[in-house]
Amino acid sequence: MPIRKMPSCQWHSISARCLCPICGLYSSVYEPNGHAAWADDQQHQDKETADNLRRKIKYFFMNPCEKYKARGRKPWKLMLQIIKIAIITIQLVSFGLSNQMVVTFKEENLMTFKHLFLKDYVDGRGDSYAVYRQDEVYEHISYIVDKYSRLRNITVGNHAYEKKGDTYSPLSLCQEFYRNGSISPANETFDIDAQIETECLEIVPVFPMGSTTEDDLLNFVVHFKRLLNVKIKFTLKAINLQTVRNRELPNCYDFDVTITFNNQAHSGRIRVDLDNDVDINECRDWKVTGNIYYPLLFDCLIIVTCITSLALCTRSVLNGIRLQFVSLLFYFCLVRQGKKVPWSDRLEFLNGWYILIIASDTLTIIGSILKIEIQTKILTSYDVCSIFLGTGTMLVWIGVIRYMGYFKKYNILILTLRAAFPNVVRFIGCAGIIYLGYCFCGWIVLGPYHEKFRTLNTVSECLFSLINGDDMYPTFKYMKQKSYLVWLFSRVYLYTFVSLFIYMILSLFITLITDTYDTIKQQQQEGSPVSELHCFMSECKDLPTSGRYRVEGESGSFTCCFPR
Repeated sequence: MPIRKMPSCQWHSISARCLCPICGLYSSVYEPNGHAAWADDQQHQDKETADNLRRKIKYFFMNPCEKYKARGRKPWKLMLQIIKIAIITIQLVSFGLSNQMVVTFKEENLMTFKHLFLKDYVDGRGDSYAVYRQDEVYEHISYIVDKYSRLRNITVGNHAYEKKGDTYSPLSLCQEFYRNGSISPANETFDIDAQIETECLEIVPVFPMGSTTEDDLLNFVVHFKRLLNVKIKFTLKAINLQTVRNRELPNCYDFDVTITFNNQAHSGRIRVDLDNDVDINECRDWKVTGNIYYPLLFDCLIIVTCITSLALCTRSVLNGIRLQFVSLLFYFCLVRQGKKVPWSDRLEFLNGWYILIIASDTLTIIGSILKIEIQTKILTSYDVCSIFLGTGTMLVWIGVIRYMGYFKKYNILILTLRAAFPNVVRFIGCAGIIYLGYCFCGWIVLGPYHEKFRTLNTVSECLFSLINGDDMYPTFKYMKQKSYLVWLFSRVYLYTFVSLFIYMILSLFITLITDTYDTIKQQQQEGSPVSELHCFMSECKDLPTSGRYRVEGESGSFTCCFPR
């Protein structure tokens, strides 16, 4: 874009003034005798221009009700935001119920597989489900293969084997072990080749189960001395029919089941775990009686509403930026007299609430498009769609605070958060360094003796709970006393952390917020402007009902005239 050259000031030798050809303002030019020449009519014109600018800035910072009184413009954006909040919340609730059915279906199938394929499984056993004898390992493997082969006759669900063409996908039975090694605990000697080998056996389901499968299992020998793990993998398919109730097409699921016999510790206890990876696919051939496309029309309505809101808020942001350049350049000329305008005054024109609404509209539009693709079975990424819709709805509801801020009693919360935010960030940065130091220390010292300090993530969660006063006594109690030195260190560690963060850092953090709150409250009671821009704007005493805001007397643009 070509740069437009600004016209230079025109010199008036009679009045000894510099006339700016854009804003029409005269800058003071000193004569050789040191006296400034100003005309009374030009001073009056400058005063009228400044009053118009103050009125324009004041109108920009008015709330929708005041703007309606000032110029009679209906608050379309406000009404649109209220409607958008309602329909977006309805959309989120509908998607949440649908997503809840998907999650429930996955969890119930996982529990079903544990009861079908794990011998003598009881709910809630979790990590305690293990085997301790060699014959138990063979019994459990035979049990899993037998139940897999007779799945169609024992399951109460609509589970089926995966087929590739005309053949069923086989069950994979693999064991991982060290390539070679001799271990003699009695002599305290060992010779291990760290290279890992894998030995696999594939079993195709046959009806009924014949001697071929039994012979294959008899030929499968587990190398217990060198064994790392035994993994049994197979794939089952199912259809979730409960989504039909919400006028949504059913999903077809692929469950990649993995049963692991974990012997990496070689402690004599082989832990047995069952896990599954779930893939959601579009069903190949389906037929549902009834119209299931009504939710799609509602999603399209939300997309149109968010696009309209996005356009209106973007226009408001651009108008604020344009007004910033116009007003601050004029403010730079007359009021600041050549001094730089602080960034705090410039950022006043950039409405953060509009930025928040633009972000929420963008996320909601993307989430709604993904939701439509999920309902039409083009995509099955529920997690990605949930992130977009959930974050968009959260930002929409946070934006409601903006309208609460139009009331003085509620506005103090917003002003306090905005004023305290920079100091809070700096304070959290300093406290976070101390917090990380305690995390690393607790992880490396207390990890072997305390379950809550076993990983760096659990250490952080435990310490954050302690800051909030939660789970404090169990953290002290469950420390194993196998090492008196570590037990003594744990007491010093926990007592110093609690004392430092609860009694000092947290108190200082609350004091920081309280001081900012008192400052803002005092400024509101005294009615003193909080910035130079507000001082400049406060000279306009026209009320919204005065009718002065209906007169378009403001100049289209302003620029500064620098004195020579």
